[in-house]
Amino acid sequence: MLRSRLIVFLAGWMVGCGGGISQTLHPVDGLKLGTDGPVLRAKARMGQPFSVVGPQGVVVGEQQGSFEAWILPVKLLSHFVLEAEVEGYPVPIDLNAAAQEIEVRADRTTITYSHIAVTVRQIMFAPERMVDGTGAVILFEVDGVRPVNLTFRFTGEMRPMWPQAGGGTPSAEWVAQGASGYYVLHTDFPDFAGAVAIPGAKAGVMAPYQERPQVHPLEFHLHVDPKDRGRYYPLLMAVGRSVETASGAALGKRLAGLNEGLAGMYAEYLEGERTRAAGLTSIRTPDLDLNADFAWAEDSIGKLRAKSQPGGEMGLVAGYYESGDSARPGFGWYFGRDTLYTIGAIDGYGDFGLARSALEFLMKRQRADGKVMHEFSQTAGLVDWASLPYEYAAADATPLFLTTMLDYVRSSGDVAFLTAHRDAVERAWTFETTHDTDGDGIYDNAQGTGWVESWPPGMPKQEIYLALLDQQGSAAMGELAELSGDAKGAAAAKARAAGLKETIEREYYLPGKDAYAFSRDDGRLDGTATVFPAIAWWNGGEGLVHAKASLRRWASHDFATDWGLRDVAESDPMYDPISYHQGSVWPLFTGWAAMAQYRSGNALAGYQSTMANADLTTVQDIGAVTELLSGAFFEPFGRSTSRQLWSSGMVVIPVLRGMFGVEVDGLRHTVRVSPRLPAEWGAAEVRNLHVADSVVNVSYKREGWAMVVRLEQVSGAAVRLEGASDGVERRVALPGVEVALSHGLPVRGSRTGQMKVLDQSLDGQSLRLELEGLGGSTERLGVVRNDPAAKVRVEGAELVGDGLVVRFGDGAGYVSQVVTLRW
Repeated sequence: MLRSRLIVFLAGWMVGCGGGISQTLHPVDGLKLGTDGPVLRAKARMGQPFSVVGPQGVVVGEQQGSFEAWILPVKLLSHFVLEAEVEGYPVPIDLNAAAQEIEVRADRTTITYSHIAVTVRQIMFAPERMVDGTGAVILFEVDGVRPVNLTFRFTGEMRPMWPQAGGGTPSAEWVAQGASGYYVLHTDFPDFAGAVAIPGAKAGVMAPYQERPQVHPLEFHLHVDPKDRGRYYPLLMAVGRSVETASGAALGKRLAGLNEGLAGMYAEYLEGERTRAAGLTSIRTPDLDLNADFAWAEDSIGKLRAKSQPGGEMGLVAGYYESGDSARPGFGWYFGRDTLYTIGAIDGYGDFGLARSALEFLMKRQRADGKVMHEFSQTAGLVDWASLPYEYAAADATPLFLTTMLDYVRSSGDVAFLTAHRDAVERAWTFETTHDTDGDGIYDNAQGTGWVESWPPGMPKQEIYLALLDQQGSAAMGELAELSGDAKGAAAAKARAAGLKETIEREYYLPGKDAYAFSRDDGRLDGTATVFPAIAWWNGGEGLVHAKASLRRWASHDFATDWGLRDVAESDPMYDPISYHQGSVWPLFTGWAAMAQYRSGNALAGYQSTMANADLTTVQDIGAVTELLSGAFFEPFGRSTSRQLWSSGMVVIPVLRGMFGVEVDGLRHTVRVSPRLPAEWGAAEVRNLHVADSVVNVSYKREGWAMVVRLEQVSGAAVRLEGASDGVERRVALPGVEVALSHGLPVRGSRTGQMKVLDQSLDGQSLRLELEGLGGSTERLGVVRNDPAAKVRVEGAELVGDGLVVRFGDGAGYVSQVVTLRW
């Protein structure tokens, strides 16, 4: 093995030296970075993640600046760190320890290292369009009071993403180019190599062949004078995956081309980001942070596209996180259900092209019998993926595909897309309706997992989660069949949906607990208290019949932490707050609950759930929402994918469809609204709402006892506001008095301690609230008089000015309090 590695190394060295580079690598001058658009700034925190992602490249690391870089699907390098030596200042400066600030913009992320003698800015971006074999770009801007010598250390990796086998630890070759040069990272194979350069830098330790085997990190040594202030030193990276592209000469030319085109490439990327953002739906509310969180969620979703290898198709990956010494960067590959839950957000903000491509990606990998894929690695096309057990491991993507196809067609009005892919829809429907092992008519877990992938009592045979998706998939198929002109098929699907609703109530409702079971196994019910029945409201409809107690419990501290919902109740014997499936908090579950709460009439609880998700935008990976958190303490899991696709989707969907109550029908060019805005908002607006090929703005304004909703046409065919006599303006009745809640996350590491709204009911001129808070605590709620003349009387609390002071009785843990307002 040693001899074969040596032969490959020498062959690469000869090719590299013989080819040369036609242009000398050089720093970049005159680059104009964007200064407009939204920006987030925070103190760089040791151990907290950041991610810079694009379709071809990813940089993931920690906010003190260390990172790994991927040219998808290959991890090129890792453990990248910086050190400085300033002339006349004889102490090495650990720049990563001096990381002060992280700044996140749509077009780039910057980490600033600050010392009394030198400031270094690490500027990272991952453009939309790049030459194959390149990905993200990192620029270093150096500003010193004296000449400074920088050392950049890293580990060469050349490791393909799981599960493709690697090419061994790479051997580094330094290809000199005048006083500088670049590294070629050779593997055991002549068709797989990478290259890394920093213009003007020299090589670090390179043990000669004669020396005994030893390990040194690779290093770039770069000298920068104060007169070089304003120049950018790019970290240039490339990968070759064929004999022709993996030679030293070919890689060198690719680095040179990247270097020459960098300024233009960034300018094109910046303009593309501006154009994309300007075309998407946005919100304008008095809560400026929420407005930004909504926009960042759209940005995060859009950046989680990746080109498949081979083929170059664009699909959505579940999310990214640093891989450490593994080949798994979080869940950086394609998932069916992650994509399908997120398309609801994409439809909502109007990126119909992305929704189409995501659906097409899944349909291309639909199994012949109709089952929709669960999981597909970025290297799946390079290995025998079919021999592994992952692609169709879960069963829920198939009914989700039907509901999501309907959502896309209804939002976009794109019946032609449905017609073109009717076979995929029919095959999914056939699969869903022909896989029932116990004869009760419900699609069950025999064809893959429902939600949980592990369950201590044993894997369930039929989960209520999957049963409810089967019912919703059947209802969706009824509408899809109608749109396809199949009246008989539509009637059969709708009848099946109605029958499933009755069967679920009969089989899963537990009268003794006034709750719904988690699963059913040959007639035996698992009564574990879970959030999964909340999926009943996901696609609209009436939800569950006996849901009041469940909704109340989901809103309580038993499920609702101050940072989102647990999947298993804290009081349940199954509860384990640090497990993956038995008590952790997922923004996904919080989004399900928020929609159930909004659609069932508890808008205050819906607001608390929605804001818990939105507030996570700036907690960990700045500008993104993490995958899961502890059920006991406000802390993300150590392995939580910090930029998670559907977690960002669960900011957009509850805000747009829950809080603003927007439902788009692109087939009829109408918008229906059921506003549930916070009481203290006098006005708000949804801008650039896409209704098929039209765009409208929808404004909301409180005028006494009414919410005036007005539609403004921006472009395209005329759109009507449902319920408006003139098609443009509608007055929605408001109660004479409402209450307003504050929001905000606790200090990291905290346990749950905030007030919860378990239930709310309006009866004429009275509002009844069932609240709970920590024993002995006091909470203040705002009181908003839509009727200025209203004389408010309160029971269970004290009215102080425009505030409601609620004092919870003594007791351990949470205690309940009923507050009634009459006017």
